[in-house]
Amino acid sequence: MRTSTFVYPWDVNGDPDAARRIADLGVQQVTLAAAYHSTRALTPRHPRHRIVTAQHAAVLYPADQQRWKGRELIPYEAGDWAPGDAYGEAAEALAGAGLDVHTWVVLAHNSRMGAEHPGTSVVNAYGDRYPWAPCIAQPATRACLVDLAAEAATRPGARGTELESLGWYGLAHLHAHDKTGGVGLGEAGQYLMSLCFCDTCREGYGRHGLDPVELAVSVRSALDPVWRGRATDDGWATVEKLLGAETAAATRAYRDSTARTLQEAAVAAVRAAAPADRGTFQVLLHADPASYHCGANAGVDPEHILSVADGVVVPCTGGAGLVRPFAEQGRGVVAANLTVVRGMGGSPDTLAQDARAARDLGATELRLYHAGLASDGDLEAVAGALAEL
Repeated sequence: MRTSTFVYPWDVNGDPDAARRIADLGVQQVTLAAAYHSTRALTPRHPRHRIVTAQHAAVLYPADQQRWKGRELIPYEAGDWAPGDAYGEAAEALAGAGLDVHTWVVLAHNSRMGAEHPGTSVVNAYGDRYPWAPCIAQPATRACLVDLAAEAATRPGARGTELESLGWYGLAHLHAHDKTGGVGLGEAGQYLMSLCFCDTCREGYGRHGLDPVELAVSVRSALDPVWRGRATDDGWATVEKLLGAETAAATRAYRDSTARTLQEAAVAAVRAAAPADRGTFQVLLHADPASYHCGANAGVDPEHILSVADGVVVPCTGGAGLVRPFAEQGRGVVAANLTVVRGMGGSPDTLAQDARAARDLGATELRLYHAGLASDGDLEAVAGALAEL
């Protein structure tokens, strides 16, 4: 199985041994961040630092100023955590070690955009804004995300891309000193708390036969038992029970069509921007097979997304069950994403076993999260597992 590991530019730049160390794991490819959200990251082997703080979502290369000239929504440049063409410098070193380099592009997840342009954010049924979650129904936001995908995905030398957060982002988000875990929302509560009520989405609900004011009241009523700790959760069936099947279906139809058309536009833009001299430029999406799910792994319809993109990257830490709905389509890349960092809940010692389980369910490739964050012991276990595979 072809295997790639995720890497940040700051894992590589300034460390002359990093590229060779990653290649020696036995992977054939790296998925290197080109546009990424704010984060605080450990760099356990770097000769110059141990903690990197990326203060806001940014592109990790010099943006094309002509592309973004005169526009209100633009990608932000990185600060000293990824100066200059940090992506390009790291990509060159990794390619020099014999690795194929694919870009890693985070799209609809941008807290700085929400802070500076609050009108772009998802608004829940209570009127609370989610600054980390751009509403993907808004035309200006969609245009920004499509152009960002095209620019960030097709960096010089890249052989392909993986697009993360190309869909609805909602409540779920690890924010600074996060204190939202006091009530277990479950899948139904997460969906209800992630429905957007910005002006654009209110109009969208209206086109699907819903009164947005009445819908917001219904959502708040449906959430009452959640706040009392009395809610049971059975995924989408509970959403239908709480909102009514017809209303629930209409909200999902609106959100599904909004996400699908954005995904189609972004993938088409990436393909149009990819230089013809690189051969086939692979476009994958980080995806979840339940279209009502929100987050980094965008909820999608497996049949639809595999008719649009070249494949998907599927979260498999804790089990590879989400692989099956994609594999059943009989087309495209289905990459199982396994966390191999013990401190983040990963299991590098069972990587070979987990990879075989994913393969048995139809996975065709592996993704390992994350070579830069892992300890030496984690990486030793990964190298041993890949040698066994």
